[in-house]
Amino acid sequence: MRSLLAALLLGAVPAAAAELNDYPTAARADYVFGCMKANGDTRIALDQCSCSIDIIASILPYESYVAAETVASVNQQAGQIGSMMRNTGAARDTLETLRRAQAEAQVRCF
Repeated sequence: MRSLLAALLLGAVPAAAAELNDYPTAARADYVFGCMKANGDTRIALDQCSCSIDIIASILPYESYVAAETVASVNQQAGQIGSMMRNTGAARDTLETLRRAQAEAQVRCF
């Protein structure tokens, strides 16, 4: 009975951990590299930027992060495409969710 319970508990741990850490390593590294460039490329910036993406990942699922980053990128486009994205309520809400996560990370890590 104990071994069955242990197997069930151990089997549940990786699934829960995977749900909490759904950001690919490359996405985390990309964020940290960009953040470090913006913050002086120092060891302190590495620690702060690593903390920052961890906080963002704890608040925002990866799919939502990708959607918000896409909106942010398209918002920078001039012309009709950028204007359409800036004037869409859903796009603004998606971006606002990312901005709130970034603000929380800023408070906790920098």
